[in-house]
Amino acid sequence: MFERNYYYLVAGLPDILLDQKKLTLKLEEFREEMRNDLHPDDYSLVELLFLPADNRNLLNLLLKTKKPFDDSGSFTPEELEQELRDPVNTPWYMQDFIVAFKNGVSIIEEMSWEDQLTWLFYDYVKNCRNQFLQEWFEFDINLKNIVAAINVRNHKLEGDRYFIGDNTIVQALRKSSLKDFGLGNDFEYMEQLVNIQENANLLEREKAMDMMRWNFIDEQNTLNYFTIEVLLGYLIKLQMVQRWMEMDKETGMQMFRKLIEDLEGSYEFPEEFTIRDARKTR
Repeated sequence: MFERNYYYLVAGLPDILLDQKKLTLKLEEFREEMRNDLHPDDYSLVELLFLPADNRNLLNLLLKTKKPFDDSGSFTPEELEQELRDPVNTPWYMQDFIVAFKNGVSIIEEMSWEDQLTWLFYDYVKNCRNQFLQEWFEFDINLKNIVAAINVRNHKLEGDRYFIGDNTIVQALRKSSLKDFGLGNDFEYMEQLVNIQENANLLEREKAMDMMRWNFIDEQNTLNYFTIEVLLGYLIKLQMVQRWMEMDKETGMQMFRKLIEDLEGSYEFPEEFTIRDARKTR
């Protein structure tokens, strides 16, 4: 397949680190640059990386949580409200989810609506036409499923309802009682991930897993130089950096509320991120 090169865009990218405190290139500015300079087919790949924000917004509208609207998605509040009435302009997985939710019929039995939407999302993006994104999304969901399996084991939970998708990794997680679930040869980062999960500090674990994601992107792009893959990898990194920068703000605690509720009392939190403080942000 013909590869387009974006010499000017890639050459102008400032260096970024996961734990830096200030960005010279803001996420929305970078998105606007790509919207203006990329071929439409390549920009459509960029939009896939913003769908999780649309998923959150859609779920919040359906569940009527009244949480703040995340404007980093591709759909406005008005557009999503219209989709709730007549779902025709969103990706097919969103349309299926809207119909299922309104009819009160689960698509995947015994799963939360949030996890059902996440499952549909990964089913949608795993078939995108870009190999880098295919491998990225597969790595990311495998990472999340393995962490879920470790938590299931540690807290003696029913596993199936916490796994997204049904690939070979999930099948191994369901069956194996080994410490590494027998995935030492199938998931390159398995030993490292198991060691990370032994850290009692939730924030340190999250940072270490993001560093794994960061390194995975670098490895996948070792032989890419000025292609769309480099820009996609940079965008994912930029999203991670911004996510951690927001952790310094009160609203940043939202990303950990669900984990805190699920694992309350089981882990040691840094003083500035106590469970009590997290609840004050509600």
